[in-house]
Amino acid sequence: MAIVPHTHALDYSITPPAGRRWEYRVYPGQLSQTSRVRADLNTDLGRMTGPTIEVREEMALCVSEMFANACDHSRSGEDPDGRVVRTLDLPRPGTVRISIIDDGTRTDATTNSAPRVPSRRTRREWDQAERGRGLLMLGDLATRWGFRPVLDFPFCAGLGTVIWAEFTLPTLTTGGTITLGTGSARGGAR
Repeated sequence: MAIVPHTHALDYSITPPAGRRWEYRVYPGQLSQTSRVRADLNTDLGRMTGPTIEVREEMALCVSEMFANACDHSRSGEDPDGRVVRTLDLPRPGTVRISIIDDGTRTDATTNSAPRVPSRRTRREWDQAERGRGLLMLGDLATRWGFRPVLDFPFCAGLGTVIWAEFTLPTLTTGGTITLGTGSARGGAR
């Protein structure tokens, strides 16, 4: 059973505070939806002027990875009615945050499915591995990333995970429209 509503209910709509949050988007938990997730992100980022094509492509690559992980490692991809939610907001001046929310722990999970970077691999194992590089890529491209449970209560464990990535952009303002300055998009420590 999916915990994300199949239709937008009025109680779940978000009134953005002065253009700092985009409307959330809900997708079926199917990998075939990845191109739609990327296209919608690019459309939503179209409200911004200034980020380089490179930065937009990095954001799209990261959202693709987070969406694919939600489909592959959570009930969103297991349940035929599973859903994945994508949010986009400006938590601080100069920062764009993309979040993916899944439907929770798979019913067939035999191990902890929380996001984690693989460790304890030899160079040869890394060279031959077909999986396990996505979160490393996310850590390299995003300024910060992390994850948390949808609800942080012990009896709600497994109801869903929010994975997020933040990207620092120069001189972001949120007047009537969102604009960016002309500095380097890769500025700042990573």
